[in-house]
Amino acid sequence: MAKRYSDDIKALARTLFIKRVTVPDIARETGVPRRTLYDWIEKDGWHDLVKTDDIEEAYNRRILTILNSKDTLSPAQLNEIERLQTLLAKHQKIQGRIAAVTLPGDPDPIQMQAHHLQTSLPLDADHQAAVKAQHNAEVTGGRKKKRQKNDFSGISRDEILEKLKSKLFPYQWAEFQKLLNDPDNEKFRRRFYLKSRQIGWTFYCSAEAFALALLEGRNKAFLSASKNQSRLFKRYILAFAMEWFGVEVKGGDEVTIHTDHGPVTFWFLSTNSSTSQGPSGDVYLDEVFWIRDFEKLNKLAGAIASHKHYRKTYFSTPSVKSHDAYFLWSGEEYQKVQEKRPHLPTFEMPTKKQLQLGHAANDGMYRKVITIHDAMSGGCNLFKLSDLEIENVPDVFRQLYECEFIDDQNSAFNLNQLLGCAANDDRWHGFKPGAARPYGNRPVAIGYDPSRTRDWAEVVVLAIPTTAGGRFTLLERISMKNENWQFQAQSIKELCDHYNVVFIGIDCTGPGNGVFEQVQNFYPSATPIHYSVDAKTRLVLKAQAVISKDRIRWSADYVDIPMAFMAIRRQATGSGISYVAARDSKIGHADVAWAIMHALQVEDLTADTPNDKKTTVIISEAA
Repeated sequence: MAKRYSDDIKALARTLFIKRVTVPDIARETGVPRRTLYDWIEKDGWHDLVKTDDIEEAYNRRILTILNSKDTLSPAQLNEIERLQTLLAKHQKIQGRIAAVTLPGDPDPIQMQAHHLQTSLPLDADHQAAVKAQHNAEVTGGRKKKRQKNDFSGISRDEILEKLKSKLFPYQWAEFQKLLNDPDNEKFRRRFYLKSRQIGWTFYCSAEAFALALLEGRNKAFLSASKNQSRLFKRYILAFAMEWFGVEVKGGDEVTIHTDHGPVTFWFLSTNSSTSQGPSGDVYLDEVFWIRDFEKLNKLAGAIASHKHYRKTYFSTPSVKSHDAYFLWSGEEYQKVQEKRPHLPTFEMPTKKQLQLGHAANDGMYRKVITIHDAMSGGCNLFKLSDLEIENVPDVFRQLYECEFIDDQNSAFNLNQLLGCAANDDRWHGFKPGAARPYGNRPVAIGYDPSRTRDWAEVVVLAIPTTAGGRFTLLERISMKNENWQFQAQSIKELCDHYNVVFIGIDCTGPGNGVFEQVQNFYPSATPIHYSVDAKTRLVLKAQAVISKDRIRWSADYVDIPMAFMAIRRQATGSGISYVAARDSKIGHADVAWAIMHALQVEDLTADTPNDKKTTVIISEAA
């Protein structure tokens, strides 16, 4: 049985290697076998760290090598970057350089990306930008003139605009200039952006808010579904402050900076923040089409931005037209008000061309649609369109990148019920991430969905309810891409070493069979699930029952989980109804949803209590 070593042991071994300690000596010092050390050295590229006598240059080079290696980083790579940044910050402190921009006790963008990384949809452009922005800030900050913490006084308007423009794509800069040309806030007091994924709009809004705070001296509030998501705005702003002006910003969820206009406060709030009604300033609300209780959130935003000189900015990728936010986007909410107040102008929804250019309608809302094509034509060079078209079937591509709403008439799940399963606080009772036994000896179930041609393999760990009708809880999630069967099976084995696993459900259709055979070597009672009409029906019916009864929880940071379930649709067959999620050779969409459904098979379809002895699923073997 392979032994698992802690991150601290691995970090110590890496540090000794950087100091040119020999492998035999490192093995004696750490107790790690030479074979394992050589594997770490080769796999993680430790040689890159000792090719130069400049330690700081070595750290920076390795960090940038990892960041540029691929679009989405693995948890191991994220952990290595975090360790390297910590070592770099300590080295800079020793040399009298600046401290890192992270705040004590607060997660940095690396940790935040690790939390959002496990997704079957490519949602990481904003997070990757945050990581790179923070790293650049740490690299260049030491060469800037030292200023007092949180002090931005004496910075000229031209310098602010120059720094901002250098970080934006042309289409983003053009959008910012509209605000500069509307000093009285006549057109842009309320803005609503319907956007493609991965175009960096959270990055843009963070940069816009920071620059405007310095230029106008107005407070800013950021509202998100979860605390981690709202803190992503914070990480961007802290990185901008250090990179642009060499200013270290201190503060928690309420940060006050000093400008030529006086003090300006940033609030980073989630939907359940007890302080949400206190702030006053411009408001930014992100991913509103994926937020539960949008009406409640919108009322909070209205209270914060009541004054006429404050703006409200909504932005999101589309979900379904039945979501509460759609009534605001479509103008239906205004029309209801106008019916009772005939003196108000009749609403006219902007045309498709007007939405593409951005249009202030007669309901006082400025609307703009930004598809992937609009972003690319506006200078965004983050995409290779042909790859995305190969990876996504047409209807999925249109929803993800061309801002089309999901047709939920045939969806197997209800969006509002799914959003109700998302918890703002994922500090589950009795769960201690990073511990040798994160969940003690409490029982858990594992679900695995295999990777296909271009998609992700997903592994989930669900805490099993111990009382009748109790809740399942998503404790851990692993996403893997381009990894062989042995690696994927080993990942499941490591979970078995750390949890009291009483059930493993594995999709054995096609590529999953290899992983299943590997898992059987260390967990003989693993349950094979052979996909068929009957099997998929059973999976979906069980998930529907659990979700509709509010019997499962996952972190609100996993915004892709509701998306994955919504992608599963009913489809008529010759013998009845089946369920599909565009699972063909080009896409394995909804992987995390299927993985969760596999784990839920630990419980019988009609059962209200867990069945720890359950090891088989009775299903049809039909293709």
